[in-house]
Amino acid sequence: MALFPQDSLNDGVRKREVFGWAMYDFANSGYTTVVLTAVYGAWFVGGIAGNASWATLAWTGALALSSLLVMLTMPAIGAHADLHAAKKRLLVLSTIGCVLGTAALAGAGPGDVGWAVVAIVVSNLFYSYGESLIAAFLPELARRGSLGRVSGWGWSFGYFGGMLTLGLSLGYVIWAQQQGIPAAQFVPVTMLITAAIYGLASLVTFALLRERAQPQAQQAAQRQGIAVSLARLLQTWREARRFEDFAWLLACAIAYQAGISVVIALAAVYAEQVLGFVQSQTMMLIFLVNIAAALGAFAWGYVQDRIGHRPALALTLAGWIVMTLLAGIATAPALFWIAAAIAGLCMGSSQSAGRALAGAFSPPQRRAEFYGLWAFATRASAIIGPLTYGTVTLLTGGNHRIAIVGTGLFFVLGLLLLLRIDIARGIAAADSADPSVRGSVSRG
Repeated sequence: MALFPQDSLNDGVRKREVFGWAMYDFANSGYTTVVLTAVYGAWFVGGIAGNASWATLAWTGALALSSLLVMLTMPAIGAHADLHAAKKRLLVLSTIGCVLGTAALAGAGPGDVGWAVVAIVVSNLFYSYGESLIAAFLPELARRGSLGRVSGWGWSFGYFGGMLTLGLSLGYVIWAQQQGIPAAQFVPVTMLITAAIYGLASLVTFALLRERAQPQAQQAAQRQGIAVSLARLLQTWREARRFEDFAWLLACAIAYQAGISVVIALAAVYAEQVLGFVQSQTMMLIFLVNIAAALGAFAWGYVQDRIGHRPALALTLAGWIVMTLLAGIATAPALFWIAAAIAGLCMGSSQSAGRALAGAFSPPQRRAEFYGLWAFATRASAIIGPLTYGTVTLLTGGNHRIAIVGTGLFFVLGLLLLLRIDIARGIAAADSADPSVRGSVSRG
């Protein structure tokens, strides 16, 4: 059986276009890998903020602020994108914003907390816009029964982009340390490397990916602009009872993505503060996580389409619970490396599974809007998770072990909320929003 069968794609979709779509995951993964996880978080806490007692909370607070801004704006932006068939145009603008924001991170040195906070808020805001907009293309490319595997193709390929960016950054860091160059000089260069790869790789997406959507109510939209988009969004909230399972999915995502947000934002901080990792060790650790995540996302997409969305997601959440327990009891690097490998396998598979399930529950004419609501949920989790972790470390005098074990409760809650989701009912609700569309119902 072919790994990338043509019959997984909708009629008229060519594999080169799916490659272009996946290249955006390749492009933006370097941002999460290098900026949010491997390098900048630990540098912010230890270098820019000087290991102050409030440093971890300040880092998580900056991420929370950017997520709050996404929550307030992305659903309306998604509705606007649907009305104007503007997903691709908005994706270009969000990419430019993130690339420039990432480059701006290079301008912050020790003590420049304000500059660093502004740059991380701006870059993470535009990163989140792009992440939501690119996800809205998924149901246009993949057949209903193949959403899991096609999502997995993109997500796993994305981790290779993260590894490329991290690998180049790691190579430079090792060279710089051998030359006696301080972190205040070599960390900014890694930000420029990340921005450059993001910008260059995204050009492939813009060259190959098509905007298939057609403008809706164009004259009214031109006359009233964002007001039409907001009215459409309010209509979705009023119809929440009709999309009951999508609402439960959002609640489930808020819970488990809160835990994932902790791992993304604080893995390097935990490794350095608790286990004494130096920067090159931390980057090697994140490199391992990316390899595991790429394998997990690719393989799990096929598993998801075979066993169903809900069981597949449930298994990954169980794996996350095991990971947090192992990380909490680890007193030596070996056990933490095992926990990191489990985190990688679960990270790629759980995020890909959630994105695919959101696509299955999205009405065909309102995909960007529904992925805007998905972004609302994931950004809410990016506030709740890291801020909870930062608050626990502040209240416990910097006890990261208690904070990471407590993170496991988010995954437990996610499992409980997942039980309320009826896959067949959720897909039927999405199809009923557009009577002209009738898709096969995936297994739960």
